[in-house]
Amino acid sequence: MLPFSEACERNKHPILDVLRGAFAHAGEVLEIGSGTGQHAVHFARHLPHLVWQPTDRAEYLPGLAARIALEGGDNLRSPLELDVTQAYWSFDGADAVFSANTLHIMSWPEVERFFAGVGRVLTTGGALAVYGPFRYGGRYTSASNEQFDLGLHERDPASGIRDFEAVDALARTRGLTLLSDQPMPANNQLITWRRE
Repeated sequence: MLPFSEACERNKHPILDVLRGAFAHAGEVLEIGSGTGQHAVHFARHLPHLVWQPTDRAEYLPGLAARIALEGGDNLRSPLELDVTQAYWSFDGADAVFSANTLHIMSWPEVERFFAGVGRVLTTGGALAVYGPFRYGGRYTSASNEQFDLGLHERDPASGIRDFEAVDALARTRGLTLLSDQPMPANNQLITWRRE
């Protein structure tokens, strides 16, 4: 049985609506933390001008590879192993980077490594789109996000919902300029930056 995320099924259409504009001029997309592969399959199918490269850590590759082999099209590549803490990423020259529900799972040093890696692989004019929950001015956008964050800290004290301002400042150090910050279902955001 293929791995499955109900959240991916719920959010894939609203995310796609934003990516149509954000990735309109892209060719090669690197997805970081592809998980079940549901996003990769859906977005590659509906954005046929893109070549979509899914990636994840080694332990998630078997299920991800199985979904892509079964449901993927010609513009969806076989997944690659990628751990953001690695000094070398086996991919460069991306016109766009997408990641969903990853920054709050990572520790802050891993978030820093994520942006350092994106800064290396994203071409000039390329777009980064990150989906997930964020805090603003140190405040949660909902009571459910506050409860979710408590659960994250109980599981791993280094993880947690990130402050938008800290993440945006980190993006700016890598030459990324904020384009949009759009509310999404279930108290999430889809934030996009462009590499100047």
